[in-house]
Amino acid sequence: MTSAQEDPTLVVVPAPTPAPESATAPTSTTSRGPAEPTAEPELPVALVAVQVPLPHLDRGFEYRVPAEMDAGAVPGARVKVRFSGREVDGFVLERRAKADHVGTLAPLRRVVSPEAVLTPEIAGLARAVADAHAGSLADVLRLAVPPRHVRAEKALTARPPTPPAEELPAPDEEPWARYPAGPSFLRRVRAGEGPWAAWSALPTVDPTLDWPAAFASAAAATLASGRGVVLVVPDHRDVARVEAALVTALGPGRHVRLTADQGPQARYTAWLSILRGHVQCVVGTRAAAYAPVHDLGLVGWWDDGDDLHAEPRAPYAHMRDVLRLRASHTGAALLVGGLARSVAIEQWVAEGVVREVVADVPERRALARVHVVGEGHDEERDGPGARAHLPSAAWRAAHAALQRGPVLVQVPRRGYLPSLSCQGCRAPARCPHCHGPLALPGPGAPPACRWCGRTPTDYTCPECGSHRLRSSVVGARRTAEELGRAFPGVPVRTSGSPEVLERVEGTPALVIATPGAEPPADGGYAATLLLDAWASLDRPALDAGEEALRRWLTAAALTRDAAAGGVVVLAGAPLHTPLPVVEALVRWAPEWFAGRELAERAELSLPPTVWMARVTGALSAVRGFGDDMVAATRAADVPLERLGPIPVGDEDAHLLLRAPLADAATATAALGAVRRTRSARKDRDAASVRIGVADVT
Repeated sequence: MTSAQEDPTLVVVPAPTPAPESATAPTSTTSRGPAEPTAEPELPVALVAVQVPLPHLDRGFEYRVPAEMDAGAVPGARVKVRFSGREVDGFVLERRAKADHVGTLAPLRRVVSPEAVLTPEIAGLARAVADAHAGSLADVLRLAVPPRHVRAEKALTARPPTPPAEELPAPDEEPWARYPAGPSFLRRVRAGEGPWAAWSALPTVDPTLDWPAAFASAAAATLASGRGVVLVVPDHRDVARVEAALVTALGPGRHVRLTADQGPQARYTAWLSILRGHVQCVVGTRAAAYAPVHDLGLVGWWDDGDDLHAEPRAPYAHMRDVLRLRASHTGAALLVGGLARSVAIEQWVAEGVVREVVADVPERRALARVHVVGEGHDEERDGPGARAHLPSAAWRAAHAALQRGPVLVQVPRRGYLPSLSCQGCRAPARCPHCHGPLALPGPGAPPACRWCGRTPTDYTCPECGSHRLRSSVVGARRTAEELGRAFPGVPVRTSGSPEVLERVEGTPALVIATPGAEPPADGGYAATLLLDAWASLDRPALDAGEEALRRWLTAAALTRDAAAGGVVVLAGAPLHTPLPVVEALVRWAPEWFAGRELAERAELSLPPTVWMARVTGALSAVRGFGDDMVAATRAADVPLERLGPIPVGDEDAHLLLRAPLADAATATAALGAVRRTRSARKDRDAASVRIGVADVT
């Protein structure tokens, strides 16, 4: 390890002096301990992880522990240290009897709190996540440990112990009865084992059998074995549903919620409750993945394909990678569930990392019937009406369903007319200033750019010279307007940004929602209309089909089953060629579609079948980074392929780096080494380079 005073690279840290304070000229230290010094500590050296984001400083630094701070500077405690001429935050990683550094050490400045907030397990997990994503420990700790809240720390007094595991009710196996391997998974978890399972959930309108109840049953089995539980879901609405199921299965007071939108005091109070062992079960969004649960026995998450599980800040770790690493380190059981299956999880299934928990074919046939507009005699019977925004077949299905209950209408885009094109040549209408997409924000409003907000006064198509515009995609507001005219007297409700409905009654109504904002209905929807399917498939992304199927299944899952007359209508799908994603919806076969996608990506050498990293930044910096990576991987005998750099916008560029999956660990290590070397050299624009590693596991 390195002492803070000897590192020659510390001059890169902005500070009034070029190096950390030397212990040969000590300054006064501040402590909350007793004024009189006690005996010299038995372990006088503290290894500290300083919260400095520079990659080349991503290591522990040794400091001397003053006698008055001996009791408070425990491993995991927050401290203040002098680093590069300024006071910075840090965590004590360990205490040592002897320093590796030869010379005098600088002392700790202050113990912020003697609470050991960084447990050894979370510290090891944070280090593993940083290494797997070529990131730094400081970035991961910023995500893993919430900021201290003094009032919460003082207010959380000793709570009565939770009832022993023997007093828990027996786990309810009924939510798992439809899956042949479900009860077996539950029994193994209750016996203290650590099975890993990929669960393809089937929808139901019965809340006692739905996926939150199944998660709660798995949590009850884990707690009965005396171990802890971490459950992660995409958003606060899913958190509320799982919380209600946990209270039903476990009783009150046996779990806490942990989300980023709780507020500083509430979040830190919940986090401390977990740290101090008051509870052993936590449910939350991706912030809960690092919760310091004692004796972890189960990690589970719902809807792996939801982009809310991807961390938008460095090192950009997906929550699946965090929880897999955590389960590997602790021996905990792993449960990933969803209506759809992501290609990344299908890769785990193909490798034998997880075992499938799926339902038999008869169970799938009992689900809502799916009708694809344009198949059969729709075109002959309806003519041009079969290709309208609201096709005649969809109108008839909605009209019949409104006699029995509510109808859900999923629209791919929010707004009024979120996308415009040329009336003459159908070319996308772009802003003449920033080249952003033009949209119509509302009825009677002029077209405006969705990027810069400018309103072109006289639009001219650069392709054909036409001045007329037409709608490319109809948004949720315009759809609600059209349906209100098509079904007079029927209540029309919208759900989406900025207002998302939590739930709707089971009375006849039209509910127009954007993907992810579909509210459940009491008793389920009588029919679900999936409009403009082509817009969901036309996304310029590798996972366009995967994401479209996930969105469709999420909406279809809210529909009553076939015995109750439930029907799902898919409108706007291109039918000139067979689409596997449409077949997967009709058959309710997400595993089949994920396996097909995985095979195609293997043929094309695309993630997750290969290791791939994306480097973004200034063109010169990205090009230099790529040159250094080629040299580093050549020395490690790793066949690295460089794709790009490709200019993006006015200043940035993207560079893709690809290597065989077998060399993923070596390639990631080289990526981190190059990042640290360039940071230490203070290369121009090095700080602007952003790195994302795809499918590290």
